[in-house]
Amino acid sequence: MNSDVKDLKLSAKGKDRIEWAERDMPVLRRIRESFSKKKTLKGVRIAACLHVTTETANLMRTLKAGGAEVYLCASNPLSTQDDVAASLVKDYGVAVFAVRGEDNKTYYRHINAVLDKKPQITMDDGADLVSVLHSKRKKDAEYVIGSTEETTTGVIRLKSLANKGLLKFPVIAVNDAATKHFFDNRYGTGQSTLDGIIRATNRLVAGSSFVVCGYGWCGKGLAMRARGAGANVIVTEVDPLKALEAVMDGFQVMPIARAARIGDFFCTVTGDINVIRKEHFKNMKDGAIVCNSGHFNVELELEGLKGLTKSKRIIRDFVQEYRLEDGRRIHVLAEGRLVNLACAEGHPASVMDMSFANQALSAAYLVQRGSNLEKRVYTVPEDIDREIARMKLETLGVKIDKLTKEQREYLASWEMGT
Repeated sequence: MNSDVKDLKLSAKGKDRIEWAERDMPVLRRIRESFSKKKTLKGVRIAACLHVTTETANLMRTLKAGGAEVYLCASNPLSTQDDVAASLVKDYGVAVFAVRGEDNKTYYRHINAVLDKKPQITMDDGADLVSVLHSKRKKDAEYVIGSTEETTTGVIRLKSLANKGLLKFPVIAVNDAATKHFFDNRYGTGQSTLDGIIRATNRLVAGSSFVVCGYGWCGKGLAMRARGAGANVIVTEVDPLKALEAVMDGFQVMPIARAARIGDFFCTVTGDINVIRKEHFKNMKDGAIVCNSGHFNVELELEGLKGLTKSKRIIRDFVQEYRLEDGRRIHVLAEGRLVNLACAEGHPASVMDMSFANQALSAAYLVQRGSNLEKRVYTVPEDIDREIARMKLETLGVKIDKLTKEQREYLASWEMGT
């Protein structure tokens, strides 16, 4: 098979871990069973640029069970689990182009490798496939029925393309599904980010000042988990509504310039560029720990930090110590890349169950209706979102009420008042 992974001998360990994750992905398992019977994606070429993890492996298995030709590359150079990549190739027949720690040149070579397959559907986590299709490989965009996008950062890029009238095919913003961002972004990012920070540093969070930059769904989850670990949580924001919400949720809110002097831990989750800049690094405490859990490694202005640095060294795995001219040390985790995937294992399978259920069903929706859609960014159809929520509750053994006929009529009427 035409693939590029680190070592196929790692496949046995990867297969065990893929099976372990599957136990907590009952919704995706049901979809895979349905896809397998109906061959929902028969003959469809799908290129996916996602984090190569155990959870993603189970999505790839689902797409392949539906009859799709599946090609996978990494959406981040440090997020690939090499044993999982090996198992996907050897045990499941999925073409994978991903090696943990790959350089920028290899990263884009792998992106081009999956695009060489002339995919009809693309799946993105950060919109890199779509970006290449709209810049260097415009002719290949003609083959694409539609795309799905997993993350906030990617949706921002795609909406920019659409608003400028440049988007060449319809895109479903999986990230905006309620069963994705309410759970994946909040509970998944919250837990996995804190996990990554603790694994990398082995520092005590309790009693520390923990600065969360951004109070979107990812920031809310991280702030909640950091407080649960005993930290004094500080939130920085640019949106007055989100800042007000953070205040009402009981967090300190202040500008990053002030927080820089106080924080012991800093984590950016904004999706924007240069959130922590040179002037902020200048004022940090000796020993400050700085990381990012937004999709791209642009939220920390590391070039500015380098300009302040006398020397640097790797002091622990994924921990780079920058020693400033005055002797203070600032520790950057995972080169400013996704700390939850570079230093830990990413989101738990049970929450990715819903996110990847959205991916699978959105792909099927594009196959069925993509030719009738306009070239813009769509939300996941509400009936898909609600069906995933219903299935998740069912697998959890949770039952809920149903509206009575009288209640349905009341909600549909205008005549009845006080």
